[in-house]
Amino acid sequence: MQKVTRLFDFPYHQLENNPLKNALVTKYGEKWVSTSTQEYIDKANAVSRGLLRLGVKAGDKIAVISMTNRTEWNIMDVGVLQIGAQNVPIYPTISEEDYEYVLNHSEAKYCFVSCTEVLEKVLSINSSLKKLKDVYSFDDLDNCKNWKEVVELGSDTSNQEEVETRKEKVQPEDLATLIYTSGTTGRPKGVMLSHNNIVSNVISSEERVPFESGGIALSFLPVCHIFERMILYLYQYCGIEIHFAEGLDKISDNVKEVKPDVMTVVPRLLEKVYDAIIAKGAALTGVKKKLFFWAVELGLQYEPYGQNGWLYEKKLGLARKLIFSKWQEALGGRLTTMVSGSAALQQRLARVFAAAGMPVMEGYGLTETSPVISVNQESGKGWKIGSVGRIITDVEVKIAHDGEILCKGPNVMMGYYKDEAKTKEVLKDGYFHTGDIGEVDEQGFLRITDRKKEMFKTSGGKYVAPQILENRFKQSRFIEQIMVVGEGEKMPAALIQPNFEFLYDWANRHEITVSENSDIVLNDRVIARIQEEVDLANTDFAKWEKVKQFRLTPDVWSVDDGHLTPTMKLRRKIVKEKYLDLYNNIYGH
Repeated sequence: MQKVTRLFDFPYHQLENNPLKNALVTKYGEKWVSTSTQEYIDKANAVSRGLLRLGVKAGDKIAVISMTNRTEWNIMDVGVLQIGAQNVPIYPTISEEDYEYVLNHSEAKYCFVSCTEVLEKVLSINSSLKKLKDVYSFDDLDNCKNWKEVVELGSDTSNQEEVETRKEKVQPEDLATLIYTSGTTGRPKGVMLSHNNIVSNVISSEERVPFESGGIALSFLPVCHIFERMILYLYQYCGIEIHFAEGLDKISDNVKEVKPDVMTVVPRLLEKVYDAIIAKGAALTGVKKKLFFWAVELGLQYEPYGQNGWLYEKKLGLARKLIFSKWQEALGGRLTTMVSGSAALQQRLARVFAAAGMPVMEGYGLTETSPVISVNQESGKGWKIGSVGRIITDVEVKIAHDGEILCKGPNVMMGYYKDEAKTKEVLKDGYFHTGDIGEVDEQGFLRITDRKKEMFKTSGGKYVAPQILENRFKQSRFIEQIMVVGEGEKMPAALIQPNFEFLYDWANRHEITVSENSDIVLNDRVIARIQEEVDLANTDFAKWEKVKQFRLTPDVWSVDDGHLTPTMKLRRKIVKEKYLDLYNNIYGH
């Protein structure tokens, strides 16, 4: 068997080692439709032949924009890559202005979209797209060519030999994809990743997350993000069935239908799942309620590898039987591993899900590092709650004198597309400067303490690390989103978006009648209650770090309204601009 060295080698590797009947499974309407490994490859080859007939040359860029993960995305990916072209995945939720920038900057020749919503955005800027020749859609739409036309164009196999010739010419160090980062500031940057950048990351990560062939995965994090995309290649490499969720809103249904063994998550999702479970527990009465919260309290003290002693493990066994088994059922009943990335995971979530028998292996990385730099692993004592695991094989990390994490290895990007100046800013002496602050402990576990760019100094000259504060405050069921502010000011303060669903429920129980978000955030009793939460969280911090004041915002912070990036990170500058009145009110400007 030839070694996997390029991204399109993964399905062929699967065909040779673990051919699957359900390699890729997508739900259309009410029906789950399976594509076998063989069909996956056959269709990808048809796409390659079709693209050649459309005149696609090696080095051409093909944009793919999909609202949800689906079989077609993966077929297109292989079809594009094996003829030496590059796949440019684009976040579906970015603004039309960003669509225009990315499509023009990448000089995309063709664009494949999932549905009407994406198509409308592309059509609205079509006149200003300089290089784009045509748009195809995965869904059947009246006003757009269908991607099946490309498959049909490739149904005649007479040019398969040209596909094979093109495949042979693709080298591991060649550019495979341009991923435009949803920067928290400024224009998106096109991260150039080679085949080897991502392949090396898949193979090093495989040692850490030992997936069993024949297992089932549920995929729902955006595949346009490198974290989920790398994981999809990893599933293919390990012979795991990939089922694509219909979207975030359908997760709880899909998880019950698919019954996955593994899935990737972001902390935000786990927070929501946890809050929903706690709300159900709070609605219980009597002994059932007591038992429920006894199990949760026990779970919050969890330590891996039986470190809490035999008595704790005995109690945990009972809690798992009586309470946590129901949590597992709610998540399909077979889930044994979750892999978390993209933001810091609260320790309480890591503990409670592990206690419930569904451990979360937290990792760390960036788009520029393809993405994994380090990840926890359950086997071999490689898991430490509160850390992002040990550094993966072939990757080197050193901590700069100011605490910044520097990374070197085969996973580090080729650079930013058409932007040598920005590339030079972050790539120095072979090391990628991550912009994150961290430390490696004596056992080799990496901890992230903050974003270098996000730390600020108060007017008293004290440094404040906002992320650490924000993660602690978000443990409150009253707080959905929070941004700690105070750069150059006399004290830290916070802008808070309450968890409105929970807040209205609380107000109802306390006979507070408010019908509008704009009223509830000004209600004295509500403010007093949230003050209690703030005071409680503040006890964990030094005097100069404590949040002295806060203001509640009436809006739900969202990607569409610009508060958050597509990976749910705060756009701090925009949030501050949106609520400048509240900010000025805090500091008396």
